[in-house]
Amino acid sequence: MNYETLFSPMKIGPVEMKNRVVMAPMLMGLGSFDGAPTKEMTEYYEERAKGGAGLIITEVTRVNDVTGATSFSQLAMSRDSHIAPMREFIGRLHSHGAKVFIQLHHPGRQNMGLLIGTVPLSIFMDKHFGFYKKLLYKIVPAGRKLMKRHLVPRVVAPSKCDNSYFADSVNRTLRKSEIQKLVRQFIQAASRAQKAGADGVELHASHGYLLQQFLSPNTNKRTDEYGGSLDNRMRFITEILKGIKSECGAKFPVIVRLTVDECYEKIGLPGKGYGLDEGVLIARKLEEAGADAIDVSSASYDTFNYWLEPESFECGWRAYMAEAVKKAVSVPVIAANLIRSPEQAEQQLKAGIQDFVSLGRPLLADPRWAEKAAEGNEKSIRRCICCLYCIESMQNNAYIGSHGKCSVNPLIGREALKLKANGAGRTVVVAGAGPAGLAAAGLLAERGFHTVVFEQYGEPGGQLLLTKNIPYKDKIRWCVEDLYHAAVSAGAEFHFHRKADANGITGFEPYAVFVAAGGTAAIPGCVEGIRLPHVLTAEQVLSGQTIPANKKIFVIGSGMTGLETAEMLAGKNNEVTVVEMAETAAPGTWMQHIDDIKPRLLKRGVKILTSKKLAAVLPDRIVLEDTPVKNSKSELPCDIVVLATGIRSIDELYEPLKKNCRRVWLIGDARRPGRIADAVEDAYNAVVSLD
Repeated sequence: MNYETLFSPMKIGPVEMKNRVVMAPMLMGLGSFDGAPTKEMTEYYEERAKGGAGLIITEVTRVNDVTGATSFSQLAMSRDSHIAPMREFIGRLHSHGAKVFIQLHHPGRQNMGLLIGTVPLSIFMDKHFGFYKKLLYKIVPAGRKLMKRHLVPRVVAPSKCDNSYFADSVNRTLRKSEIQKLVRQFIQAASRAQKAGADGVELHASHGYLLQQFLSPNTNKRTDEYGGSLDNRMRFITEILKGIKSECGAKFPVIVRLTVDECYEKIGLPGKGYGLDEGVLIARKLEEAGADAIDVSSASYDTFNYWLEPESFECGWRAYMAEAVKKAVSVPVIAANLIRSPEQAEQQLKAGIQDFVSLGRPLLADPRWAEKAAEGNEKSIRRCICCLYCIESMQNNAYIGSHGKCSVNPLIGREALKLKANGAGRTVVVAGAGPAGLAAAGLLAERGFHTVVFEQYGEPGGQLLLTKNIPYKDKIRWCVEDLYHAAVSAGAEFHFHRKADANGITGFEPYAVFVAAGGTAAIPGCVEGIRLPHVLTAEQVLSGQTIPANKKIFVIGSGMTGLETAEMLAGKNNEVTVVEMAETAAPGTWMQHIDDIKPRLLKRGVKILTSKKLAAVLPDRIVLEDTPVKNSKSELPCDIVVLATGIRSIDELYEPLKKNCRRVWLIGDARRPGRIADAVEDAYNAVVSLD
């Protein structure tokens, strides 16, 4: 397909981009305490510039070190000392033809109290004491406990308001003098960005951060000139915008990333915050104030899933928001709109919905997205599967001094590492074509090994084949398609309907073997009646082997497998109850997934019982025990029990192979049950360690 519009040039202000592909700003935690780009961060951004992005907008870049740091490891433009390292960073990206805008940001009430005032101290300590970084991340867990008890400094907001859903930090009202100081700091940061060679800046007025907090009547309850009417609520951002234009000149473009709909009505809270009509009006007024482009986004962390979507959302679902803004303004409109393919991007550009395509997670999954599309090689694009592992890993790893990752791209943060092409045609056998086996096969073939894959089923996928019968899981299957395509394209040889065995593998006299046989359902052996015929596993149900209908069913385990199994069964007119030992459903699961599936479960009448343990299965009922109270049991009528109690590794091949082959790796679920990200990471680490 010819992507004529996608790869045509266009200007924002006087700055011309070579194409319409924009790398969206994403904090991944590759920075340093002092806010300067690290080697790893530079290589991460440079890989996306090499990959053909026409415009790169940096991650959230702080303008204030005391209340405005949202991470220990982010960019900063808060001091003059940031100009020189940023100039070098921008120069590297410019050398590949990409334009660079710096996104200026303050988290406001969305911040964590642990970060208030601590970044300047960390900068000083890290500069003078080499051990400080390790020490800091050892004591951070204690800081998290203090945050939960609200025993940390208050974060700042336009006015005292509810704690944000995600950060849950107690906030305080900004004084007018602090607002005016922040206006100056945003302007000064823009001036520094200009001196560093940036092509422009973007103001982050979206996702519930400070600039958007001023715009929203939900978080701005001020009674002075910075609150009340829309013009007053816009005063903070318009003073910043006009100040940047005055300081940097009219030819230095400013984009505003704007939430045009807070989406509270989508979570059952109509009338809260502002909706699309007011958002479009804000966009129009921002253009009048000097904005050179509007980067359309939606929602906030309070309505998380409506700006960073999980798997269930349809591609392009929020295009109507960008289209409404496009009709109201004359400046270019940038928008993400959950775009996953070049075809979708071209279609939305040609339809006049937007002028630029903003790609965030797609460029994590495949930094060469634009290059592949331009070359007509779109089938080789590794697609983002909307699993949210990027933000989950970024948030969790921030507390241990690491960075965000991607389920389908193990190279985040190590872009400079290159695979050795020294396979020299030596034979390597991979046992299993699940995500670990597929990833290993592709990488091994890329290295030049003669790669032979055995798979007992008639198609690749392993445990991911179970998603065929789960509602809203089509994007997860993209992972299988893309890994398989990459492996076949690299030259891997697949043998389906052939279960790997030690004798068959050793008959190939392989140089190395990768055991990726996956896992199977774990069955707790100590529960009375657990082997009765009406006790099924989630694997049996999801595979389609047994799909009950019109039954009273208890699903044991409320992890995502349990909840997804419950949703599928509820769709077959079953009365479904989920049983969980912990105090809350889906313990340890990223909250966005829970927020996504829970309303659908409630709509279908699925009940969730927490703090309950399966004690026994009887022919017509089950016995549950209260976990907080020993010997407190209840019996409930039941037709079928479905176990969603995890999986166990299939690793039986490993030891026999070790006797006959020097190089044997156990990877993926066969080594340790985990997620797609764990499987792909496992495969990568094993392949690069092969001599």
